[in-house]
Amino acid sequence: MPGCRTLRFSIINLFVPLLLSVAAISQAADYRPLIGRWQRTDGGYIIDIRRVAADGKITAGYYNPRPINVSRAEVTNFQKHLKVEIELRDSGYPGSTYTLIYNAEKDLLLGFYYQAVQRQNFDVVFVRLPES
Repeated sequence: MPGCRTLRFSIINLFVPLLLSVAAISQAADYRPLIGRWQRTDGGYIIDIRRVAADGKITAGYYNPRPINVSRAEVTNFQKHLKVEIELRDSGYPGSTYTLIYNAEKDLLLGFYYQAVQRQNFDVVFVRLPES
C-alpha cells in the first residue's frame, strides 16, 4: 500500500529529529556539574564555566586575575568521567592548555596544565567556588 509507506516515512522524518534532540538535551544535562567558578588550589587562577552545549562546547572564562582569552574549551566523556580541555591564547599564553577530569565524588577538577612558554606540565586541582 503506497499510502502506508508514505505515512511511515513521514512519521520517521518527524520523530527521528525529535528523538535526536531529546538525546542531545539529556547528554547536555550530564555536563551540568561542570557549570560554575573553579579556583586552582595553588593560586588565584579561576576557570568560569558558564555554559556547556549538547555537543560539548564550553563557554568559559579564565582569570589570572585578569581575563585571559580562552580560544577553545570542550568536554568529552572519557572512561566514565567528564574530561575538560581548555586552550588559552593570549599574551604570555601561546597555546597553554588545561586537561582536567571531573571527580564527581569530591566535586573537583583534577589534571594537568601545559605551560606552553616553559614547555612543562604541572599537576593542578580546581575546587568549586561558592555561588555569590
